[in-house]
Amino acid sequence: MKLFSPLLLALSLAASLTACSNQPAETMVPIEIGQDTSCALDGMLLADYPGPKAQMHFEGGQTEFFCDTVEMFSIYLKPEQARRVKALYVQDMGKADWAAPKGHWIDAFKAFYVQGSSVHGSMGPTIASFASEADARAFSEKNGGKVMGFKDFNADMVVLDGGVLHDQQM
Repeated sequence: MKLFSPLLLALSLAASLTACSNQPAETMVPIEIGQDTSCALDGMLLADYPGPKAQMHFEGGQTEFFCDTVEMFSIYLKPEQARRVKALYVQDMGKADWAAPKGHWIDAFKAFYVQGSSVHGSMGPTIASFASEADARAFSEKNGGKVMGFKDFNADMVVLDGGVLHDQQM
């Protein structure tokens, strides 16, 4: 006597998958930076510097902060990045104060960015982040640069060498 027929097994599996899909997904929320929040790459205190900041939440509960969006893109787009990213947030510079940004965290994957503007962040030239395309375009018209989406970036565009690799004077 067979305990499980193929049809019964298939129905049982389908029911269990349906039950799993009805469970609420774990919601990630951005963490507000404090006076002692430091950059994962260089230890700089985020609150001490201008321009948009970023935070990356990993599977397992780890969160890393970045004092600049260029750093965030550089880490995220590295081919050797093996940790699973659960959420990525940047600040909406259409609402945050550029000189001392606080709050106004938005989903980095849905944000609009301006690369190549004349406005600098904590590490010099930066990539400004915005919740609305209209704010990004207004910023670009005033300060230069190109409006882009998250998927428009690649690793070659966010190298953290500070220009050293292009310095031919020695």
